[in-house]
Amino acid sequence: MRVDPRPNGIASPALTAILADGRRRQRNALAATIGGTAVIVGAFAYAGAFELHRYADALSTIGQLAADSLPPDFSRLPHWGRPLLETLAMSVAGTVLGAAAALPLGALAARNIVRQAILGGAARLFLNVLRSIPGLIWGVIFVAAVGFGPLPGILALATHSTGMLGKFFAETLEHVDPGPGDALRSIGVSRVGVLRFSILPQILPRLIDVTIYRWEHNLRAATTLGVVGVGGLGLEIVTAFHLFEYREASALIIVLLSLVTLINIVGARVRARLLGGL
Repeated sequence: MRVDPRPNGIASPALTAILADGRRRQRNALAATIGGTAVIVGAFAYAGAFELHRYADALSTIGQLAADSLPPDFSRLPHWGRPLLETLAMSVAGTVLGAAAALPLGALAARNIVRQAILGGAARLFLNVLRSIPGLIWGVIFVAAVGFGPLPGILALATHSTGMLGKFFAETLEHVDPGPGDALRSIGVSRVGVLRFSILPQILPRLIDVTIYRWEHNLRAATTLGVVGVGGLGLEIVTAFHLFEYREASALIIVLLSLVTLINIVGARVRARLLGGL
């Protein structure tokens, strides 16, 4: 038996408005779902993902490449020390420069820190430009500006990291709870004291976490920059593929994976120690 929620079978204006709003929300949700699904399917179709004939030889080709890459050739391992250090140096220096530049820019972009719409909007636009241009494009730009070698790689990683970290830093600052700071100010604590005892304890764990993650990302990004001639393991891998030295390329990839795994372990321990000491 259906119970009519309306008193005396007559809907009140408030109830009618609520029901109408619910139906409107359902229609909007359905329209959004249909639209999103259409965009996703269209993207797959445009990329040729539904052209099944293109997958016919995919597995056999991958299998042949894998067979040509085995066993890995580590005969030139003694010559990979310098490219390995270059890749590591680019990731470290690029992350440090990016984080150092991202902190003040992130503070300018945070809406609860800078109330001026023009200044804050300019900072957010600048960060958006930095992260919107791919790292490879920044690599090409800096190779043209300062020449080949690890230096343009450092500058490219730092530039792109500034855009990404600046966005994360700004969002972290915007989520700071103002309550503890207001309480400290009410008892006469200075701005430095509020920063030390209220803001930093809230944002520092997140800033450290995001920066270490970005370092791990930059280690992999430094490898891809080898395509534009910034040196490191990436250049060695690209050269090996160009010379059809697949066994050497597979050995270089194993070295890279080992380095990334080591950095992940070190990053996790550093993160745990720093965050545990806060």
